[in-house]
Amino acid sequence: MIEKTMLATPARGLWHVTEHGMFWWYKIKMFIEHASIITSDALHVVIGVGLWVLAAIVLRRRLTDWLPWLVVLAAVLFNETVDLWVEQWPDAAMQYGESAKDIMLTMLLPSLLMAAAREQPQLFARRTVSRSSREPDEQAHRP
Repeated sequence: MIEKTMLATPARGLWHVTEHGMFWWYKIKMFIEHASIITSDALHVVIGVGLWVLAAIVLRRRLTDWLPWLVVLAAVLFNETVDLWVEQWPDAAMQYGESAKDIMLTMLLPSLLMAAAREQPQLFARRTVSRSSREPDEQAHRP
């Protein structure tokens, strides 16, 4: 019996810390959302792309690598889990639908841009100017 109580206390403490952290994150998120000049949906798109680029920089990976994309996916899943835990809507279907929409909006541009960069890298390559294409311009400007 004593062992069961000892196990319950650390687990309860861990749950309390986790729950406190989720409420803390939710309050920060609500502040950002209400202080922002753009809509909540647009904020998901902007944050998704920004976090994707930031993750690539911090992890020193290319944007075509899966790891920065997975960081964004983990972040949005955490965020939506917190939303589902903290908010209790009268209609669960509406709440789950809103959560699914938020996940899609956050992942849309990182997914499309990563797929395009992986499949068509020339779309993102810097154009090189060959010497032969510059010669007519240089000759036109000579006296």
